[in-house]
Amino acid sequence: MKLALDIGLVITSLLMVVLVLLHRGKGGGLSSLFGGGVQSSLSGSSVVERNLDRLTVFVGIIWFIFIIGIGVDIKLS
Repeated sequence: MKLALDIGLVITSLLMVVLVLLHRGKGGGLSSLFGGGVQSSLSGSSVVERNLDRLTVFVGIIWFIFIIGIGVDIKLS
């Protein structure tokens, strides 16, 4: 159980780093390398940016669950 939680935490941590770096900041971020720099004619964020936001939040929730699971596992050991 502990090994599975540790592996899951490492994978979600790396995903979080990549997803946060892909977000568009003031300077454009890494998302401009993959076509994210093209502005949509509609107001607000583009579909790609909204999906990236949703994916980042989802991975963040899973990351948080792994952290809580590791804490509970340590507490019970």
